[in-house]
Amino acid sequence: MNIQSADRLRGLPTQFFSTMVAKVNASIAQGHDVINLGQGNPDLPTPAHIVESLRQEVLDPITHRYPPFSGLFELKQAIADWYKAEHDVDLDPATEVAILFGGKTGLVEISQCLLNRGDVCLVPDPGYPDYWSGVALSGAEMVMMPLLRDNSFLPDYSQIPADKLAQAKLMFLNYPNNPTSAVAPRAFYEDTVRFAEQNNIVVASDFAYGAIGFDGEKPVSFLQTPGAKEVGVEFYTLSKTYNMAGWRVGFALGNQEVIRLINLIQDHYYVSLPAFIQRASVTALSSSQECVRELAATYQRRRDVFVGGLREAGWDVLTPRGSFFTWVPVPKGFKSVDFANTLLEQAHVMVAPGVGFGPSGEGYVRVGLLTDEARLQEAVDRMCRISL
Repeated sequence: MNIQSADRLRGLPTQFFSTMVAKVNASIAQGHDVINLGQGNPDLPTPAHIVESLRQEVLDPITHRYPPFSGLFELKQAIADWYKAEHDVDLDPATEVAILFGGKTGLVEISQCLLNRGDVCLVPDPGYPDYWSGVALSGAEMVMMPLLRDNSFLPDYSQIPADKLAQAKLMFLNYPNNPTSAVAPRAFYEDTVRFAEQNNIVVASDFAYGAIGFDGEKPVSFLQTPGAKEVGVEFYTLSKTYNMAGWRVGFALGNQEVIRLINLIQDHYYVSLPAFIQRASVTALSSSQECVRELAATYQRRRDVFVGGLREAGWDVLTPRGSFFTWVPVPKGFKSVDFANTLLEQAHVMVAPGVGFGPSGEGYVRVGLLTDEARLQEAVDRMCRISL
């Protein structure tokens, strides 16, 4: 029997980072002590009070049944209350909140909700590769918006070709940014709302790292901007805020019609998250947020060890203001893949080549601050010992 995949699957982008994982595993199999800083998987456990809440909730037989398709209202209310407390954003839990199977799911779904073949989606370059997956599944075209150091890693809307702008229906943004670690100021979001209104473009703000700001700065939510809910939505996840990556809890917030469409497509894919996970997520959002502040402080200490060590050794590295990544320029004479391979082979340190996040990522590698300070100092020492 000759089984052929659908065209939409053949059009999916290659998973660049699967080869990176294979290289790490091969090096470990050879007996090397590899410090893996190439992935974005939080290394610390979920806070104990959230785990205990899950244990209690799973003992309730009611949570073993199908939950409502669009999720528990009590979780939507907790999300709305949390956004009000943290970002002073007012949300209607009934019409402006959609529960997601992790933030990634919503970021892929929104393209399928809004884009047709022939439409254009504006994506940051470098950016999170799963934006590309949703656009490919929709059959639309991607137009890259370069994020350059000279412009603080913010897109320059004036550089988008006029013909592509006329076809654009959707735009992804992500601050604090993966992979560059840049943050966006309020003025940028004000410009973005005006730009979206003028060009009839829906904004999809990926705020996955919204809880991780440094040096006393709180990252700005797109939804804090006047008019934001008229032009777009924001995606959030509990993965980074509470080290709940494996729990797969995310949500989309904002424009009522976009939220309705996300709920509609999910009605055909899922029967919502397990009720015990949703109830434990209520605990995460409604309890003391001291664990979140402690987590951000942990990442700041790690940042200071890693970036401080490289800068002391003469590396030209910008100090991240948010996220748990560092965007490191590669030495002269190297491409990002070559440099990443050199670090793995000679220093047994794995980093992610910047080109895997888009053409404008060439010349950089992404480093995840996802191991303890002693291990990060060891990574710095190894990187500084090799001959480049």
